[in-house]
Amino acid sequence: MWRAVANVLLRTKVPRGRTCCLLPAHKGRTLLTGNTWHHAAQGPHAAGPLSMNPGIRKVEALDAGHLIRVEWEDGSESRYPCVWLRDNCQCPQCFLHSARARKLLFEDLDVNIVVKEVALADKKKISITWPDEHASEYEAEWLKKRCFSEEARAEMRETLFLPEHQYWGSDLQLPQMPFEEIIYNDESAYRWLCTLKKVGIVILTGAAARQGELIKLGHRIGFLRLTFYGPTWQVQDKADANNVAYTTGKLCFHTDYPVLQHPPGVQFLHCIKQTATGGETEVVDGFHACNKLKQQNPQAYQILSSTAVDYTDVGRDYCDFAVQCKQRIIDVDSRGQAVRINYNNATRDTVFDVPAEKVRPFYAALKEFNDLLNSAELKFTHKLKPGDILTFDNWRVLHGRQSYPSGSEITRHLEGAYADWDVVMSRLRLLRKRVLKRY
Repeated sequence: MWRAVANVLLRTKVPRGRTCCLLPAHKGRTLLTGNTWHHAAQGPHAAGPLSMNPGIRKVEALDAGHLIRVEWEDGSESRYPCVWLRDNCQCPQCFLHSARARKLLFEDLDVNIVVKEVALADKKKISITWPDEHASEYEAEWLKKRCFSEEARAEMRETLFLPEHQYWGSDLQLPQMPFEEIIYNDESAYRWLCTLKKVGIVILTGAAARQGELIKLGHRIGFLRLTFYGPTWQVQDKADANNVAYTTGKLCFHTDYPVLQHPPGVQFLHCIKQTATGGETEVVDGFHACNKLKQQNPQAYQILSSTAVDYTDVGRDYCDFAVQCKQRIIDVDSRGQAVRINYNNATRDTVFDVPAEKVRPFYAALKEFNDLLNSAELKFTHKLKPGDILTFDNWRVLHGRQSYPSGSEITRHLEGAYADWDVVMSRLRLLRKRVLKRY
């Protein structure tokens, strides 16, 4: 979204101690970066779905009544298939407004429908009469947001899903925000979630150094993700540990829980007690590493994005569990772009369901990816302080830990929790509506 601003921010480091996030704005709309409001210019032929107060100049039926063409007062035009318009009639008979849900049954929809009559009720609305005399009305702003042009669809995707990423390496200036601010201030919470989505990592500072702060954070976004390790879990040295994290040893770069069909999207790690020696947290931008791997060794990238790897986790915690799953190390979208990393060497199973001749090429590809993750150019090291909460994208950011000395007492204690991206993005959209006064 907001392409001009994106081009600048993608070349800009995140300043230490404050957030630098890309907030939703379109041509002619208001956008927020940090604490500064800016205004973008409205182009004369903008076809963006969120243009303010769009006016309709002309409406007509085309393609023997299968298509409606709308000419806007700004000189742009939109074309709407009639089957889509009938499917999305907004009258009370077809749409339940209290639930914002369609009532029209699909079996009652004629996929070859044409209009009987179309008229411009005023500059802000069109009305359609269908062959069965059913009448539909469509507001101009509603139509404009749902324009089928490539540009408008891209802008709507960006508005709804915020897919932009700001990549980083060892030079990351870690975004930080006060914990109390994001709990009690909507604008701060909105900036936190936007930065988390774009950069993939934010530290919240000043939380109390005791268990329970992550429950507050869960309530702020909606709710936490329950897993076999409980709603929250304690990362500390434990006898007979049921997870490698519950030891003092080094943890290599990994994402959490690829053994689940739908791994948690966001992870929170709250530092309650920190060891004097060792225990530093290491993080790396997995998407940035994927891009580099794709450039330097496309075959390795193809292997990791197509080979199903077995994961396993068996034990007892919140309840007893025996979990198995197959995941690709790199999940990609239809364009071949990485959308989720599923890599945890500790829970990668001894079972490997591939032909023998594909084993060595897979290991070679994974070794090259792992070397990239650990390169001095990409990995970032930070030692959490008591009261810090590390919040990060578990689908994108891989994390690890340097070893620390064991002792007779607990010297390092983190409380952890998960949230799903569906919950986080839901809260982000609601905060955007509250803060920016728009959808």
